[in-house]
Amino acid sequence: MTASAEDPEARKPRRRMNYGEGREALLNAAVRVVARGGLRKLTYRAVAQEAGTTHGLVVHHFGSRDALIEEALAHAIRTSLSTSALEPGTGKVADFSVGVSDMVTADPDIQAFQYELLLEARRRPELLPQIRALYDDYFDATERELARMLPDGAGRPLTRLVFAALDGLVLHQLVFGEPGTTDAAIEELRGLLRLLAADGDEVPENDGHALPENDG
Repeated sequence: MTASAEDPEARKPRRRMNYGEGREALLNAAVRVVARGGLRKLTYRAVAQEAGTTHGLVVHHFGSRDALIEEALAHAIRTSLSTSALEPGTGKVADFSVGVSDMVTADPDIQAFQYELLLEARRRPELLPQIRALYDDYFDATERELARMLPDGAGRPLTRLVFAALDGLVLHQLVFGEPGTTDAAIEELRGLLRLLAADGDEVPENDGHALPENDG
């Protein structure tokens, strides 16, 4: 339906934004557009309409659609990292990934955006370097926190296994809901990490050689 003179929305003036506010608002708008309609719906006009600003401001801030995609993906990763407790920095298993289900509930669009971009990268290989580099931030954060928790540290295979579990849980909650199921599964994951941490602290078993007696 075309906007008419009687439509109050059509007469609403676009509000002006300062530089910092405008950029953040446009990135969030781009995330919402892609999350709800896929990458094919991402246009300057769609982002401007979602943000409640002008088409020209989108062009001014980003210059190209590819730049908008890249910066929106980086923004999504930063936001997820800061809200997921993926790297609390405490080295305590109990703190690992606290709040993941709340993160998905609070902002499902930013999670859906990332999965849309992952799938789009299968069709557009030029997106792969951006996706790979930015997802490496997730792997690096996970690996650093695992190294704090586990006496023997964590290699990349274990890191990817742990993160894949979390990533799958986020996707399932995004589709099916059930945040309680996410929380229960992450607690099971913490239980496995506790076993790994305890195993790393154990004294090696006797390999067949007599141990020296303690005379003291």
